[in-house]
Amino acid sequence: MVQVLVVRAGSTDFDEQGRIKGTLDIPLSEAGQGQVSRLVAELRETSIEHVYASPCRSAQETANALATDHKLKPKTLDELQNLDHGLWHGKLIDEVRVSQPKVFRQLQDHPETVCPPQGEPVGAAVERVRLLISRLIRKHKSGTVAIVVPEPVATFVRVALSDVDLGDLWKAECTGGGWQRIDVQPEKVALAS
Repeated sequence: MVQVLVVRAGSTDFDEQGRIKGTLDIPLSEAGQGQVSRLVAELRETSIEHVYASPCRSAQETANALATDHKLKPKTLDELQNLDHGLWHGKLIDEVRVSQPKVFRQLQDHPETVCPPQGEPVGAAVERVRLLISRLIRKHKSGTVAIVVPEPVATFVRVALSDVDLGDLWKAECTGGGWQRIDVQPEKVALAS
């Protein structure tokens, strides 16, 4: 069995403002740095063998702090890139709710069917992450692996590992600086892929 730590990157100013960051490369905010310090302390006694990270700056900063504390070097995986929100990048979530209420509601109720304007379809992003997670689980059949990503990719990782629903991605969008441990039987993830 492998333990996967799904680590949400610390928050950014955009998270705190309720803005959609998507693939924008934004550093940790002061609050995000505090979140990272807290989660590093919480995971200090956990034996972590590998740290994988999204290429975005907030995930890189979070992964570097966690890996340094465990005397590891994080590995950046492009497949963990955040969802490309296209024309929604930088907008307030409330702006989308008001200007495109049907799409806003669709992303709450059936997120896998949504493609932000000039962005990446959510279903395609979920599949991209699912394929990567399947490869990582085949590679690491035991031990503890940390995957450091922003939301909504953290939700996509949880979906790939535990077959839960996507849920409300708008609510998840501005959540940062936490972690969850998921115990995985490698054969179950391989079968689900």
